[in-house]
Amino acid sequence: MAEAHTKNHDYHLVDPSPWPFLASVGALILAIGAVGFMRSHGGNDFIVLGADLGGKGLFFLGLAIVLFVMFSWWRDTIKEAQQGYHTRVVSLHLRYGMILFIASEVMFFVAWFWAYFDASLFSGEAIQYARAEVTGGHWPPAGIETFDPWHLPLLNTLILLCSGTTVTWAHHALLHDDRDGLKWGLTLTVILGVIFTICQGYEYSHAAFTFDGNIYGATFFMATGFHGFHVIVGTIFLAVCLFRALAGHFTKEQHFGFEAAAWYWHFVDVVWLFLFVSIYIWGAGTPAAH
Repeated sequence: MAEAHTKNHDYHLVDPSPWPFLASVGALILAIGAVGFMRSHGGNDFIVLGADLGGKGLFFLGLAIVLFVMFSWWRDTIKEAQQGYHTRVVSLHLRYGMILFIASEVMFFVAWFWAYFDASLFSGEAIQYARAEVTGGHWPPAGIETFDPWHLPLLNTLILLCSGTTVTWAHHALLHDDRDGLKWGLTLTVILGVIFTICQGYEYSHAAFTFDGNIYGATFFMATGFHGFHVIVGTIFLAVCLFRALAGHFTKEQHFGFEAAAWYWHFVDVVWLFLFVSIYIWGAGTPAAH
């Protein structure tokens, strides 16, 4: 009987887990709460089955559940890796999953680039459709003062390129069992990510245009804003990897968590290069230095 239950494959059959069910519940509450939050923000009610689900309480409840599930599920995954369950086959499939996730993120940004190029290449139709208070026919729309691409945007580009170098340094240090290089590389990458976010927040505070009222502001803030959100997520991702490195979790043979974070960070770098070239340089028009 013992031989009948002997594991003779490289797959990991996980124990029953509550996290998939709780993740679904949290995502449902978060989605409903987001609708109620937005409707209440616009001064409208959100009545479902006789109950008023407006306000922000339900939204933050769902968000708390989702964040708790993310922490708990990833904690269990880390324990499985440390217990030796992540065989070559399991690690390969984890890499496939991360590649598919990044591919979905690529398509997410394709949508924002599509919106931006549609509005800029067919500016007359886009501006008339948006009913802006400016006349169309050229890009940027008349009355829009864009950022000087060779000022703060260039500095942010250099910061992200340097962060890509430091995270690569950390990865190579790990592969060569250089623990100090791993820790310093991750530390510098996290610091550069924080500096990038601060610079972008400063840039937003000095924008001569707003999100609403014109198609340029809408496409600019949606594309660069979502990229900024991904930078924040990537910075947190790398900070977690730094704490794990300080705890001695990674080895040169077993470090998929850090590898996934590095892939994600390089993806964020590449997206920013496209944003910098297409929005800040090509779409600058006659920039006004602020």
